[in-house]
Amino acid sequence: MQQIYCPLCIWKPLPSSEWGCLPVCGHLWNTFDTGGVCPQCDEHFEQTQCLRCKQFSPHRQWYHDADSSEKQVETHATEGKQGS
Repeated sequence: MQQIYCPLCIWKPLPSSEWGCLPVCGHLWNTFDTGGVCPQCDEHFEQTQCLRCKQFSPHRQWYHDADSSEKQVETHATEGKQGS
């Protein structure tokens, strides 16, 4: 099973999370419902901005296998403890 989360801060978007097709048509939708393609104008977005950390990452890097995502979250948590 695949999980979706920001590759930088590990934030997981909700089904209700919305991105805007900017600067093209302004339509609001959940970009993960369509693989980064605006359903209104078919604009394809290679980069996706995290609604939490506000950083951009390649859209394809948001998709993670369940096994590898558990390791990623553990690594991220460990790194956070080291910096405390």
